[in-house]
Amino acid sequence: METKKKLTRSKDKIIAGVCGGLAEYLGIDVTITRIGYVLLSILSAAFPGLLAYLVFMLIMPKAE
Repeated sequence: METKKKLTRSKDKIIAGVCGGLAEYLGIDVTITRIGYVLLSILSAAFPGLLAYLVFMLIMPKAE
């Protein structure tokens, strides 16, 4: 029986586990996710990236 993937914050975390959770959900390396997030934040003048991180931190449940 297939288990359904859930988007949760990871236990492999630096701040809140958002990038780690996205990496686990997408099946990619967490380092690539973190570098992508930093680049996206820098290229968008930081504010939208920080706001998105805070939103994900609040709506993503913690990993079990």
